[in-house]
Amino acid sequence: MAVTLMPNGQAVLRVHLRWQMTVPVGLRYLGDAWERSYGDLEWRGMEPERVMPWYFLAFDGSSTFAGGVRTGSAAFCFWQVDPAGVSLWLDVRNGGKGLRLQKRELRMATVLGLHYPETKPFAAARQFCRRMCGAPRLPKAPVYGGNNWYYAYGNSSAADIRDDSRRIASFAGANDNRPFMVIDDGWQPNPTAGPWRRGNAKFPDMAKLAGEMRGIGVQPGLWMRPLFTKEEIPEGWRLRSPNAAREYATRRGYVIDPTVPEASEQIQADMRRAVGWGYGLVKHDFSTYDLLGRWGKDMGAAITDADWSFADKTRTNAEIVREFYRMLREAAGSALIEGCNTVGHLAAGLFELQRSGDDTSGRDWNRTRKMGVNTLAFRAPQHGTFFAIDADCVGLTKQIPWRMNEQWLTLLAGSGTPLFVSAAPDALGPAQKSAIQQAFTEASQAMPQGEALDWLDTPEPETWMLGGKKTKFDWFGAEGASPFPV
Repeated sequence: MAVTLMPNGQAVLRVHLRWQMTVPVGLRYLGDAWERSYGDLEWRGMEPERVMPWYFLAFDGSSTFAGGVRTGSAAFCFWQVDPAGVSLWLDVRNGGKGLRLQKRELRMATVLGLHYPETKPFAAARQFCRRMCGAPRLPKAPVYGGNNWYYAYGNSSAADIRDDSRRIASFAGANDNRPFMVIDDGWQPNPTAGPWRRGNAKFPDMAKLAGEMRGIGVQPGLWMRPLFTKEEIPEGWRLRSPNAAREYATRRGYVIDPTVPEASEQIQADMRRAVGWGYGLVKHDFSTYDLLGRWGKDMGAAITDADWSFADKTRTNAEIVREFYRMLREAAGSALIEGCNTVGHLAAGLFELQRSGDDTSGRDWNRTRKMGVNTLAFRAPQHGTFFAIDADCVGLTKQIPWRMNEQWLTLLAGSGTPLFVSAAPDALGPAQKSAIQQAFTEASQAMPQGEALDWLDTPEPETWMLGGKKTKFDWFGAEGASPFPV
């Protein structure tokens, strides 16, 4: 069912569609997340106030029902289920203000509802994701390799990256599908902020470094935050939102409004420059937070603050986000794009890779278990149907027990999803090197889709089907889970 909003002269905030029905008792429900997940995905009983972004599944013990909207919608959409019916909310605001359509009609979303009789929920979820996204953009070969963030945490240099590249290349042996080495935050002049035209003193020549990395035997990758800079920019380019004001007050940086044509040209120029330097994978970050002022875990039904707008007031937030993604896609050409803190339902069909969950860790195993295992289990149906999902790195350091990281490495390598290892040099003994070599051999090839077999019972599944073999993990060990925040 296509849902279209007609111009009527009013400023519209949201459209509420309601299906009145008696909802059977005893069903279990699973929803998606606005952008990354935060260790919070799980099957639950009915919670009428629960916000389920984009789509939801309902399971009665034998059959699965799925309701959702097609990817690339022009509204931020979420579902709610209560004993008297099902609600779909379509948020069509511009910033935090209502949208006035003027003369155009707005195709807000295409709604899908499908019943999968006698179908297990994982198989139903994968089939439904395929229906929601008719044309995913996928990597031509499996993506794997290294990322320096979870041992360096921004303290890095070109020399360190060359050393990382040698290690990552050696772990891949003679594989024709060469691994990536992604340079994360810390190469640019300002911490977690632009400008993105040059490296800092430790990264004097980004194009030369990319060439050296290719010569070593890895494919170069680069991280950036395209919508935030500490460089003085024209006042008209600056986003006028409450969060942008807070970012300026605390960090003296500017959030860029991508609806300003001159600003969008600068954003595209930054992407073209990174690709022109020789980086064949660009991972971009922070854009949902920069655009809407909230992390996904805090968006809820409100999504963003009230009473602000973009420079272009004629489009919805979803249209603006999708157009921002399209601009990056156009500027990147044939390079791979990975979205981090990006809205998967709007990125599908434009980005090859999507970080599916919040950060894992090279310092706290509890965080890796909570964020990494959870997102891999519950967003696995989107892998290969929306894009390739990246559940984030193995933070291989001396601070994380190897018996835990070895299991996380095994799961990622056997899941068929992208595998990135953040390996501290002082944590690499013979056992670690051998395990990474084996993991890279698996990750470099197309693998069957991994499936969490106990995902109905726990948010951090331990029993998985990997490569046709049931595999049991122990995520807690003798220490158990930490009672402290992760």
